[in-house]
Amino acid sequence: MPKPQKNVLGTILEVCGTDPITGYFRDGCCNTGDGDVGTHTVCAVVDDRFLEFSMSKGNDLVTPRPEYGFEGLKNGDCWCLCAVRWEEARRAGCAPRVKITSTNIKTLKYVRLQDLKDHQIDLN
Repeated sequence: MPKPQKNVLGTILEVCGTDPITGYFRDGCCNTGDGDVGTHTVCAVVDDRFLEFSMSKGNDLVTPRPEYGFEGLKNGDCWCLCAVRWEEARRAGCAPRVKITSTNIKTLKYVRLQDLKDHQIDLN
């Protein structure tokens, strides 16, 4: 387990989701490490439009995969998405909303902070 990581605002990374349990380490946070080749760092609140987009790109996040302990996602679930996939969805006009305080600072390697802020749901 990695040491506490920071979010894109430079503060402690907050929990993204626990029902279903998300994160590369399945710890509820969008923590990342050397083995996370997909950089699962964007805390998104997925919606049907994004799930359809992801499926069209060959990443089925809807179908349960019990062999991996994955129940499948539905509209409104919080999930740590690959930063590159989120950016791809943004460019296609179907990026899901994000929890900025739960989005890992490593995301900024692939996504502009302003683009994340434009899709955030947790800041006033």
